[in-house]
Amino acid sequence: MHFRRIGCSTLALALPLAAHAQNMPSDPLTDIIVVGQNNEGNATVEASEADLTPDAASLAARLPGADAAANGPLSGQLQYRGLSNDRLLVRIDGQRFQTGSPNAMDPPLHYAPLPLVDSITVDRGVSPVRDGPGLGGGFDAKLKTVDFSKGASFEPHADLSAGYRSVDDGWSAGGIAGLSNDRFRFGVIGSHEEGDDRRFPDGTIRDTSYSRDTYGVQAGMRTAAGQVDLELREQDTGHTGTPALPMDILFFHTMFANMHARLDLTDRLHLDTAFGYANVRHAMDNYSLRSAPDSAMMYRRTNVSSDAFTGHASFTLGSAERHLGFGADFETDDRDATVTNPNNAQFYVDSLPGIVKTRVGAYLEWRGAFGPVEGEVGTRFDHHEMTASAPLIGPVLPQAAQMLAQQFIAADRDWRDDTVDVVARFWSVQGDVTPRLTLARKTRVPNAVERFSWLPIKVSGGLADGNVYVGDVDLMPETAWIAEAGIDWRSGGAYARPSVYYRRIDDYVQGVPYDDTPGTIDTPVEMVANVNGDSTPLRFANVDAEIYGADLDFGTRIAGPLRIDGTATYVRAKRRDIDDDLYRIAPPNVRLGLSWAPGPWSLTVEGVGYAKQDHVSVTNGEEPSDGYAIFNLSGEFGAIPGVTLSAGVENLFDKRYAPHLAGYNRVTDSDVPEGARLPAPGRSAFVRIGMRI
Repeated sequence: MHFRRIGCSTLALALPLAAHAQNMPSDPLTDIIVVGQNNEGNATVEASEADLTPDAASLAARLPGADAAANGPLSGQLQYRGLSNDRLLVRIDGQRFQTGSPNAMDPPLHYAPLPLVDSITVDRGVSPVRDGPGLGGGFDAKLKTVDFSKGASFEPHADLSAGYRSVDDGWSAGGIAGLSNDRFRFGVIGSHEEGDDRRFPDGTIRDTSYSRDTYGVQAGMRTAAGQVDLELREQDTGHTGTPALPMDILFFHTMFANMHARLDLTDRLHLDTAFGYANVRHAMDNYSLRSAPDSAMMYRRTNVSSDAFTGHASFTLGSAERHLGFGADFETDDRDATVTNPNNAQFYVDSLPGIVKTRVGAYLEWRGAFGPVEGEVGTRFDHHEMTASAPLIGPVLPQAAQMLAQQFIAADRDWRDDTVDVVARFWSVQGDVTPRLTLARKTRVPNAVERFSWLPIKVSGGLADGNVYVGDVDLMPETAWIAEAGIDWRSGGAYARPSVYYRRIDDYVQGVPYDDTPGTIDTPVEMVANVNGDSTPLRFANVDAEIYGADLDFGTRIAGPLRIDGTATYVRAKRRDIDDDLYRIAPPNVRLGLSWAPGPWSLTVEGVGYAKQDHVSVTNGEEPSDGYAIFNLSGEFGAIPGVTLSAGVENLFDKRYAPHLAGYNRVTDSDVPEGARLPAPGRSAFVRIGMRI
């Protein structure tokens, strides 16, 4: 059974309505599905998209425990219970892949344009071992599809939308159209999104314009033995700003291919297999969108390429509620990044030279019961390898950089290790109350930036803290010991799902001072870092950390069609080895929505409040932030079958505020001072129309 969270507005301004709470799951393994269309009281929810922002991360961030760090209009990084970036298992249609940009300008949800998103599923707490390694919870964005029809005759299907918002004169249009019968389905998807620089109460945030196009085809076939699905998709992101990072997006040319098959080998033995490919070609620079550097020698362009293959084969023996699952999977990724100066052909350097990463894993998982207690217990083993090639470096680079290149060439650039994950979940249905418990050991292998960044430049894997980093080939995998407990309660039209959790993380990867004399420039690393604007560089190192907190979603019907729903989140994250906090952790926050939905129309008033955050990372130079509260208003009208009209206003009172997870502005000639935390958008009206046949 699936628990579906349903927003009253298709633009996801409203908190999820919860008449669906009467159908809340008793099984904590269920997915929470964030959707945008109001289907109050309907257990089978048809999803819609949210047009409030162009970034799907903002939709997923509405979950309790979740948030998003906006490095740019299309570069939002998810955070869930204090974990971000590749510590979370984020997929598109079940496909795993690595971001193409070394600064994470294209986190996975960059490839889920909201006009094409059907739903976003979120694993509670931790992901099951069958989905692969990952330190925290998992997100899977499901794109729209043409479903199979019931008869032999082909029928047309379409799910289309178009929308506009005032804060950046942004608009989007897209969807899917195709034909299907009971055996075959064919679909064509496409979307276009663009917007100008975003406005806030004191002016304009320069370098926040964006442009993105996506198009593709999909097909499926099913027989009595099972189903096979194919998808080809290409995405072209044009000039798009990232004011919290040292460069902007010139382009992403990305192609995805995915094949997925589900076969019934016998009545009790089932096979699920998939193969995927992702090809990324990317360029970024510091002069096309933002003001160019004063000196021609400081112009920079970085060219990046990445090719990734994934695959898995898994078997399930038994039924959905009682079974043994086992399988194997693999990932390979081949990438490189070269920094150039367009004004000097002799300036080039491979900052990430020919990085090849491979993983091969296998898992075993059991699901059954111990009397009244249901359980799922699984373990997985993964073998990891990562290598780097010898970097090329231009003759005009300074002697200190040449020395670092030679040191990296002479070093051992091959790394390999094994990891073991274990997840055990238990729950018991006791009438209206379902207590649940999760115990887990989860791991994460450091990425290419953390391990092989030999050149001290402002590449941080999306941290956006302004520091210069270098990597460490000998980094150990992160290991998290996790405990989570909670209760699911529902009674009539009311529900509440509180959770508390604790993560003790050994060998957490964190930036630390490069040496024991920070500020004293006496090494080649510090010399090059100083030229790049940071006299106190950091190096990625293994430290000890802990993260704990609680979150809650709740709601109840007040009277007739009037409901109140809400979420609350608290997370605390800090180092265990020294007295410091982890970087960029969301402060305590609460959302409350009051919804009136008497028939084909609905109206929602939402309040969002964040506390101040003064638990900040001294190591990363993080600034504290103030608390704030904003209000949103949205409505939806759906009297015409298949057509939905939505409209509303975000930040109704045009309040100026800067979310704690926002990055720091690095763009001159903006109404936001350079080095200041980037503010949120001002008052923004929106309208959207959707059509489904």
